Amino acid sequence: MNFDFARQQMIDQQLRASEVVDERVLEVISVLNREDFVPPEWRGLAYADAEIPLGHGRMLAPPRIQGRLLEALKPRADETVLEIGTGCGYLTACLGLLSRDVASVEGTPGLAEMARRNLAAAGIDNARVVVGDPYSMDFSRPFDVIAINGSLPVWDERFQALLTVGGRLFVVAGQPPVMRAQLVTRVSLSDWSRQSLFETCLAPLESARRPEAFTF
Repeated sequence: MNFDFARQQMIDQQLRASEVVDERVLEVISVLNREDFVPPEWRGLAYADAEIPLGHGRMLAPPRIQGRLLEALKPRADETVLEIGTGCGYLTACLGLLSRDVASVEGTPGLAEMARRNLAAAGIDNARVVVGDPYSMDFSRPFDVIAINGSLPVWDERFQALLTVGGRLFVVAGQPPVMRAQLVTRVSLSDWSRQSLFETCLAPLESARRPEAFTF
């Protein structure tokens, strides 16, 4: 399979068609071999507009969703990034190439190890993968950019509180079949703005709070 051709087709037909136009974002995606991050048996579908199984019950989001996340966040070279839900490390690598450094939290040790191997093989040396539960971790610093690699069935303000002033958070919130990708920006120490971006559907974070069950 000609992966270079497939990658360019993905950029032209999926990303640009979904209004991913930031040249820094497109350049990073064009130089990263997405096929090297997925399990070997799924390499042929690395650039398809579809989720890809990663094992451990987890999926890699389609390229257009990850592209729109990067387009919305627009990480800069001097900014720090927090990623929740490392998965295979592909999005982590994109964030690393766009920013100063990335702290990525993964709850599944097997996926964290896969991501570390993938990041090392790709030469990404400014991203650190930590195994843990983001809901119980004590983060010692705020971040300029936060990417939630999964959905929140119930809105939770704990992640937006970790933003610097001017920082941006990408999150998909809601429950199937209605979920919306949102961009949250911290405008002051006590205020945040929220922009609705597009409808999509992602599996929830492993430790995300679920709605209370209705009882009669």
